[in-house]
Amino acid sequence: MLELRELVKYYRAGEGEPVRAVDGVTLQIAAGELVVLYGPSGSGKTTLVKMIAALLRPDSGSVIVNGREISALSEQDASSYRLYELGYVAQAFNLRAGGNVSENAASKLWLTKDVRRAERMVVPLLERLGLGERLDSRPSQLSMGERQRVTIARALSVDPKLVVADEPTGSLDTQRGREVLELLRELCRERQLAVLLATHDPKAAAFADRALELRDGRLRAYEPERANPSAGSSDPGTWR
Repeated sequence: MLELRELVKYYRAGEGEPVRAVDGVTLQIAAGELVVLYGPSGSGKTTLVKMIAALLRPDSGSVIVNGREISALSEQDASSYRLYELGYVAQAFNLRAGGNVSENAASKLWLTKDVRRAERMVVPLLERLGLGERLDSRPSQLSMGERQRVTIARALSVDPKLVVADEPTGSLDTQRGREVLELLRELCRERQLAVLLATHDPKAAAFADRALELRDGRLRAYEPERANPSAGSSDPGTWR
């Protein structure tokens, strides 16, 4: 479903040598598989996610989705890919201030469905995300965690076959974070989605079929003890 081939993206800072934010990443994710990509801030996770979402072009290598090369799409084709084929959960919520929860969650469906029908279609998903009693609320009336869940519902509303999420539990408390990860895992199985979840939270790896680590732009096996030295602590702490 998703294949990355020797993907490279570098940035040049001043007169110095270019920094490879993503350095030769090769990865395959099959339909029905959830892969967690762990990495601390600055590891290259967001750069990698944006290339999969056709928001950044790699300097070399390929991003292949369902057999199609998407790393060199035109602006128009890239926009269509994000709208109809990709469930993209970005760190920025990008919710319409004047729209309520149902309207924001259904906004990707408006181009192909009647507005009211689109809003009805997203209600079961919003209910599964714990937002069933907030359908008429505006973003300003929501907590950060609730806004995060609206963006997840919007990403999943078009029934995509590929879901890419950048820190989807970053604004959630422990319980809601676990619920969202459980839902993503369930939908991955039910709908045979390919899911890539980028996070700096080591606990998310427990919900994955595979857990990998991106560090200094390079992909390698995830090692919980190295990534989270305090993992053995008895303090339950918070989700993050």
